[in-house]
Amino acid sequence: MSAVRPITVTFPDSSLPDVPVDVELRFDVGLPYAACLAFLLSPADSEADRPELCWYFSRDLLNEGRHGPVGEGDVRVRPGAAGAVLITLHGLDGRVVLSAPQDAVAAFLADSFALVPAGSESGRLDIDTALARLRGTSS
Repeated sequence: MSAVRPITVTFPDSSLPDVPVDVELRFDVGLPYAACLAFLLSPADSEADRPELCWYFSRDLLNEGRHGPVGEGDVRVRPGAAGAVLITLHGLDGRVVLSAPQDAVAAFLADSFALVPAGSESGRLDIDTALARLRGTSS
């Protein structure tokens, strides 16, 4: 079971701060502590062939970041201006700040908490499956 929420983000610190980019927020019960921010890199003939880049981070980090700044490392989340959540991703080549609509983030989180309520994650954790998914291999 999973929750997928397509959303549109912008990059407020970029040279084109108002250009919208379609991404997906994803949650899979097999990775109950994680959320994925998926960038769909290019069109393809089928969804199965579509290349993507996924950033995995704590679902709690995303939830808490709606209310105040959180995170120490590659992903940081904080409230933005007028109904936005700012997600900062740090990588080898620098950092990028995304602005996501707060209502879409809240709806994604509601979907994910309906699947795996807060505090019940450990009962859903399958270590072998989680490691295989993070490595990009099948279990």
